Amino acid sequence: MSYTITVLPSERAFEQEQDERILNAAIRQGVGLPYSCRDGTCGTCKCKKISGTVVMGPHQQKALSDEEEAAGYILTCCGTATSDVVLESRQVTSEDAFPIQKMPARVAALAPLTHDVLHVRLQLPANTNLQYHPGQYVEIILRDGARRDYSMATAPHMMRDGGVPMIDLHIRHTPGGKFTDHVFQAMKEKEILRLGGPYGSAYLREDSSAPIILLASGTGFAPIKTMIEHLHFTNSARDAVLYWGGRRPRDLYMEDWIHEHVAQMPNLRYVPVVSNALPEDNWTGRTGFVHLAVLEDHPDLSGYQVYACGTPAMVDAARDDFALAGLPDYEFYADPFTTEADKAKP
Repeated sequence: MSYTITVLPSERAFEQEQDERILNAAIRQGVGLPYSCRDGTCGTCKCKKISGTVVMGPHQQKALSDEEEAAGYILTCCGTATSDVVLESRQVTSEDAFPIQKMPARVAALAPLTHDVLHVRLQLPANTNLQYHPGQYVEIILRDGARRDYSMATAPHMMRDGGVPMIDLHIRHTPGGKFTDHVFQAMKEKEILRLGGPYGSAYLREDSSAPIILLASGTGFAPIKTMIEHLHFTNSARDAVLYWGGRRPRDLYMEDWIHEHVAQMPNLRYVPVVSNALPEDNWTGRTGFVHLAVLEDHPDLSGYQVYACGTPAMVDAARDDFALAGLPDYEFYADPFTTEADKAKP
C-alpha cells in the first residue's frame, strides 16, 4: 500500500510506501524537501500538515515541540503517513535533485588545518558520475552500519583533479567520537571508506538575484567554501558577504584562501567574528556571536537570502533572530552540524 504526499504551494506529489518515512520517499523520488540531520534532531525538515494523518517517530523536543505537533507541524524525517497527506513547504525543489549513490572512496591525503580540524581528501572511483550542488554533504558508512555526515569542501566543477575524481572534507575531532578518534589517531592514506550521497537541502540556489549572507561557525565553513568557489566559477554578479565565527582566531583556518577570493571577487566581503579570544591572540576584530554581527550590519534582512552552516545553537539562534529582522523563512537555508551527542539527547 502507498500514500500520495502532495506539497503546497508547489503542488509536487510523490508516493510514500507503507512504513516508509516521508523524507526518505521524497529523496528516493527526487523531490527536494528541506532537511539536514535526518534523525529528528535539528528541525530543518519541519513543515505544516494541511490534511491527512502522520505518525511521528522519536524526535527531540527542540526539533518539534508538543505545542507545534498539536498545531499540525511534523518532521518529515521521522514522520510516516498513514493516509494521503497534504503538506506546506515553500522550499521544495524537484528539477535539480541529484540521485543518491553509494561508492567506495580511498583516502588520498590527510593534512591538519588547525589543532582539531583535519583536511581529508578522498579519491572516488574513476568512473563515478557523482553529482551534487554546492553546500551538500555525503555520509560515511561505517562497518557497523552507522553513518557520519560531512559536507563536501570541493565545488562540483573542481571535483576532477587531473582527471581523477576527488572530494575534500573538513573533519573536526570530537574526543571519544567513534569515527573522529579513528580519523585523528589511526587513519592512513590508501584506507578505503564507503560513501553515500549527495544529501542536504541547504545548497546554493541560482534562480535568485537576492544578495547572499553566508553564515558559518567552525567547520560550517566547508559547505560555504563550495558556494564561494561556485559563485567565482560562474562569475556571479550577486553580492555576498561571509560571516565566519570561531571561539579563537586559530579556528578560522583558511583565512588566506578567503582573502585571495575576496581580492578576486568584487562582490564578496568577509567579516570574521571571534567569541572567546585570549589576550595572547591579540584579536582586534569583531567579537561576540557571529549571527549578531550579521544583525548589527543588516538590521533589515527582508531582501536577503541566507545560508547558515555550523553548530545547531548558532543555526537555531540565527533562524529565530533573522525572522524577527524580516527574513522570510523560505530564504533561510540551514545545515546544522548535529553530532552523535546531539542525536543521543532525549
